[in-house]
Amino acid sequence: MTKYNQKGFALVLSLVLLLAMSLMGGALIVIASSDHQSNNSSDEYQQTFYVAETALMQAQKSLINKMLGPINVGTGNRNYDTRTPPRNQSAAGDNLLDQDSPCYRSFRNLSREDTFRGVEHVKEQSFFELIAPVFLDGAAGLALDATIDDPDALQAEQDSIRRFYYEFFSVNSGTSSFKGSGVSLKKTSATSQKMGTAYKIYGCGMMGDPENDPDNPEIIVPLETLIVLSN
Repeated sequence: MTKYNQKGFALVLSLVLLLAMSLMGGALIVIASSDHQSNNSSDEYQQTFYVAETALMQAQKSLINKMLGPINVGTGNRNYDTRTPPRNQSAAGDNLLDQDSPCYRSFRNLSREDTFRGVEHVKEQSFFELIAPVFLDGAAGLALDATIDDPDALQAEQDSIRRFYYEFFSVNSGTSSFKGSGVSLKKTSATSQKMGTAYKIYGCGMMGDPENDPDNPEIIVPLETLIVLSN
């Protein structure tokens, strides 16, 4: 009768199973880490998109203030004496469009000629400073970090928001007609038609290091829109 020596078989089998389980565990860790990083990137891109929308709204607000006059902070009324239709800068050396800015470069369809001018170009605007009042307790006049249960988490959120900034510029595109008057949400063919001035607005949301390296954002989202204004 032939007898087989099976001493040590259990040890070898255990090592093989341990190796297989280690490989599976390592693969799961890599997959989980990749998913977490992907989710973070998606969240950062989404936030940058919202900042880009904010840039368009700020550009539109700036044009309206120029067209109708700025709002007096104390009274809440507009100063109609200083209103003037926003026009493209025409004097030599008055080109306010920085064609080397990351936002301008992200629009491939824009002219690269020195004669291409715009109304204004606002750069390196802090998104955190724009929404800073959100972090204040309006009722008590205290900073939220003085009343919140986890001030460290609040500070981390503020530091994260400080990475986002925006840029916008606008171009006067000439006269244009539009329909609509009053505040009615329903527009019909009978609605009065007027002539106004069309403005092309370009805005970018960016994420990176706005204090030390604003010209090289990690994420940039460019958006554009067209509005028509009339006195």
